[in-house]
Amino acid sequence: MSKEGSTEAPIRHPIDFNHPDFLDPKKIDDEMRRVFDICHGCRRCFNLCDSFPKLFDAIDNSKNEDVESLESKEFSPVVDACTLCDMCFMTKCPYVPPHEFNLDFPHLMLRYRAAQRKKNQLPKTPYQLAHIDRNSKIGVLFAKIINWATDHTNQLFRKILEFVTKIDKRVKLPKYNSETFANFFRKNISNIINGKTSDRKVVIYSTCFVNYNKKNTGIAALKVLKKNGVKVQHAYPGCCGMPFLEQADLPKVVEQAKKISKDLLDWIDKGYKVITLTASCGLMLKFEWPLLLPRNDNIKKLAQNVFDIDEYIVDISQKEGLADGLQEIDGGVTVHNACHARAQNMGIKARDMLKLIPNIKLDVVERCAGHGGTFGVMKGTYDLAVKVGRPTARQIDNKKNKYMASDCPLAGKHLSQLSKDTEILHDEALHPIEILAKSYKL
Repeated sequence: MSKEGSTEAPIRHPIDFNHPDFLDPKKIDDEMRRVFDICHGCRRCFNLCDSFPKLFDAIDNSKNEDVESLESKEFSPVVDACTLCDMCFMTKCPYVPPHEFNLDFPHLMLRYRAAQRKKNQLPKTPYQLAHIDRNSKIGVLFAKIINWATDHTNQLFRKILEFVTKIDKRVKLPKYNSETFANFFRKNISNIINGKTSDRKVVIYSTCFVNYNKKNTGIAALKVLKKNGVKVQHAYPGCCGMPFLEQADLPKVVEQAKKISKDLLDWIDKGYKVITLTASCGLMLKFEWPLLLPRNDNIKKLAQNVFDIDEYIVDISQKEGLADGLQEIDGGVTVHNACHARAQNMGIKARDMLKLIPNIKLDVVERCAGHGGTFGVMKGTYDLAVKVGRPTARQIDNKKNKYMASDCPLAGKHLSQLSKDTEILHDEALHPIEILAKSYKL
């Protein structure tokens, strides 16, 4: 007799995307029906995202009100509404492995999407947006004019952009740095003096977003690390592949994993730890890459030596203590605990780090922002991203704090746009490490 749910820690199985069964249409359809039938009988995830309401409505409106009555074409809207946030797997589902039902809803959606890609059924623009390094090199080179042209207040150009690319004209798009963080690091590293002595050594994997779009996060991390006596290097061999994972191009993700891990392992062999500055990228290096390359010892070694920046600063505080100099800041902070930070299963490290600031007023909101990569950008899904994110923004507004911080820059950007509380400084959502740097007066 099967047990009702599981209290054991979730276990994720490798994604065997090269197996002949992985893209077999009949086997995918059978597995979708098996999983959907279990979800239909449970419905615990009804309020996480729109995938589950779409599924349950389809079942309830079917001829016999069961999964057997569903036509296979009704599966696609359920998949389209999934942002791969992993929250159903990590926080809600009682039937994930090691339970015998063996449910992994997000990775099943990924499998279905991979089959869609094979049949050339996925939209073209999101896949082109996934080529982050190609696009962003152009963006940085022409940052001034591109930032002006793509500003959401530039109504004429945004209407044209929406018509051509289907990028929603209402969404605030990320701005490009006038220079990469890599360039800033090369020019300024020798001018930033260590605040104390330490044997710690790290290499900052700045991630594509910090390197091209949010240099200030990298600068804050660099200054805080140096303040605490850490020897710092920088490496950015390329994007981690998360945008390609969202587009179900798994061979491309593996290509990126092998390329980037080769570079970062050279640093690990020299005694360095790898620091990531974006939650999604940390999730990729620690968890998704090992699931796609389970027999690759280099990927395993890398995963064991990767730290989120908040996680690493907390580790310093617990083992050696942070450098003196943290001061009160001029207002409270609401931490948005981003989905991909939660999926790393490391606790709320942003909160733990910011609690080190003297007399800080600190609140935490644990709810999905609804952005989900291109999901929060494209015209076909932007309204749904707003629907999912609005309750989260409302919770943040209700905290009445001056600052909002998130480890996911896209989530922070999206929530900033949805905010209705003008008392909160939402011109730019901050990374938690930027709040700590502010406390240090760096």
